[in-house]
Amino acid sequence: MIPRIPHNDFGVLDPPALGGWEPTLTVTVVIPAHDRQETLNLTLAALSAQSYPEHLLDVVVVDDGSATPLSLPELAPARTKLISSPPGGWGRAWAVQAGLDAATGEVVFVLDADMVPHRRHVEAQLRWHHLAPYVVALGWIDFTGPGPLPAPEQVVAALAEGAEERLFPLSPHRHDWAEEIIRDHDGLRTAPSSLATRIHVGATVSYPAALLRAADGMDTSLVLAEDTELGYRLTQAGAVFVPDPESRAWHVGLPTAMRDHGALKRYNDPYVADRVPYRRYLRTDAGRQWLVPYVDVTVPEGSYEDVRATVDSLLAGSLPDVRVTVTGPWELLTPERRSPLADPQLDLRLVHAAFEHDPRVHFSPPGTGTAPFRLSVPPGWIVSKDTVERLVAHLEEHDSGTLCVALEETAGGVTIARLDRTAALSRAALVAGPGDEHLDDLVSGPGDEHLDDLVDALFGLEWVDGETWGFKRRPAVYPPRRRPPSELAVLAARHEQELARYRKRVAALRAELAQARREAGKNGRDAARWREKAEAWRREAVRLARERNRTVLKRAVRRVRNLAFPGDQR
Repeated sequence: MIPRIPHNDFGVLDPPALGGWEPTLTVTVVIPAHDRQETLNLTLAALSAQSYPEHLLDVVVVDDGSATPLSLPELAPARTKLISSPPGGWGRAWAVQAGLDAATGEVVFVLDADMVPHRRHVEAQLRWHHLAPYVVALGWIDFTGPGPLPAPEQVVAALAEGAEERLFPLSPHRHDWAEEIIRDHDGLRTAPSSLATRIHVGATVSYPAALLRAADGMDTSLVLAEDTELGYRLTQAGAVFVPDPESRAWHVGLPTAMRDHGALKRYNDPYVADRVPYRRYLRTDAGRQWLVPYVDVTVPEGSYEDVRATVDSLLAGSLPDVRVTVTGPWELLTPERRSPLADPQLDLRLVHAAFEHDPRVHFSPPGTGTAPFRLSVPPGWIVSKDTVERLVAHLEEHDSGTLCVALEETAGGVTIARLDRTAALSRAALVAGPGDEHLDDLVSGPGDEHLDDLVDALFGLEWVDGETWGFKRRPAVYPPRRRPPSELAVLAARHEQELARYRKRVAALRAELAQARREAGKNGRDAARWREKAEAWRREAVRLARERNRTVLKRAVRRVRNLAFPGDQR
């Protein structure tokens, strides 16, 4: 029975005490290295003194184009081999992928060539892999301060004595941001899905080989940011991240992230923004499209009017970071001669024509990137502007797995839209066990359990009402008829413009009248003069009212007629 770990709460697992259990899994340690011979010697020396059984451990060192080719030292695990990165690429991701391709272990343990692990470093991580086949275990890193490096023999002796702390001076620098996330979320057990992936640091980390390969390994197009991107994809594959403070290791010197954080962030941001939708703060530019969308939407085949209405509403939403796939038998759209209006595939052809040149709409599952959320909407239903954004926000707020939106109930059953967290679907497939390789075809798991029951147990499933969330049927006529404005509408618009000008003139007259009344109070009772001016204003107001018989002008005329001036006894 595969353990069921809800969210990232690996507290349901009971790891054995170090030294008090019998390992069975094989592990391949992959070490990418570029011009790191001196520290590589220390890494391999420490690996030769590990508590994990030697017959279960092998090492692959990948020389990533070092200026002086690397060599294997005398102090190294018995089954250690050195290979060169294959032609066609370079960088850490390229080297790690070469090591993964050469790895034979059931677990792949990636360790940088400037890491010196403690004696139980490998054992501490591997005990988690013996408990669940979808755990990604991470080591705990101490950074060294300035000082001379020990000899490989000193490393082996310190590990044998359990005195690893004396090997290096301790630097005050730490992975404060990662340790803060871990501390604030109960060792990462209460961290939401979008946050747990952030502590994936590739300097010391181990993966189930099958899970890593199913997630397509490293993105070899990246030079830097590869750990962030891989952590995101592993989350979508259903992984649980376990940082183990007992899996300690020294990092010789400070990494680039600590030496020049600003420059590294400036370099990484555009690559991360394109590939990691969780980093919402990097996707604030209006109108942009990204390699990996935030939401993958599926609209099944239907009538031209139904499909178009649904897709149009989705593309017009307040969350533009969506990718829409319209499913259907597109292979039936052949170029042979046909009767255009009597074509049996007419609706399918019209849908294809409507969206063929919109890059946001696809007719088959796109081959790039896995979105963290999947939404399916039946054709003929339209969403309000903020519907998708609200649904995703609700799922994120509660770190839930699925929202089922009830649209209508008929004799044939309940019509629903559905928003799923990709990580929850993948975890359910992993928990269901071997034999259910295709998630889309997964109907039941152990004990005849439906997929929804597994998602509910692991992440939570909720039913909501469609009308409340902005779903409604499309208009009876779609697309709306767009006719040129009638002659009456043109005249009405022109009339409104003229009326606006008259309103401004009346406002000016009122202001002048008010000023005149103030002057009359100051300068005495020159009623005749004021009466004459009032009569002139009255005549102009009447003229305006005759030209445009509007209520506002009538009110202006009445006000002028009712004016009372100082000294006027009528």
